[in-house]
Amino acid sequence: MIGISEIKSGKNIILNGVPFAVLYHEHSKTGRAGSVLRTRLKNLATGAVLEKTFQGSETVSEADINKSKAQYTYKENDTYNFMDNESYEQFSISEEALGDNINYLKEGTDVTLLNFNGNPINVELPVKVKLKVTQAPPGIKGNTVSTGGKVVTLETGLQISAPLFVKVDDEIIVNTEKGEYVSRA
Repeated sequence: MIGISEIKSGKNIILNGVPFAVLYHEHSKTGRAGSVLRTRLKNLATGAVLEKTFQGSETVSEADINKSKAQYTYKENDTYNFMDNESYEQFSISEEALGDNINYLKEGTDVTLLNFNGNPINVELPVKVKLKVTQAPPGIKGNTVSTGGKVVTLETGLQISAPLFVKVDDEIIVNTEKGEYVSRA
């Protein structure tokens, strides 16, 4: 069990039997009141983010999250199938649990697997992935007065803003944390 003074950003904790990653923390103490910890937590199983305030005497358990390398193999109905790179064991994770991560998954993508109590619960994507452009409106010459961007559709169905020179069949690098265009591949 750890107290609120030990809860920091990047730490994994268990709340109501569910593993959470601490995204943000802020300690505060006012006058006679006890100390308070305001946090933003990400549910590692579903990807949902919530805000939670802990009072001075509260304690939580630290989550034992093991990480391993895996590769995305294919999608079947509403589940995404992966293969562990070391044991070659295959497993699936639901579309609901993966959340927005599905927008960056294509066959052969290497990911970091998050295991809780020996069961795979979610994946961490690389910061940058290479995806192919499947739809892009033509860039109109002289249309660069503003920022000069257009919305393109990628092979996973994700739509992002890209520069005017990007065209169909180009491979581009996308930042998975921000969902933004980075550069041509």
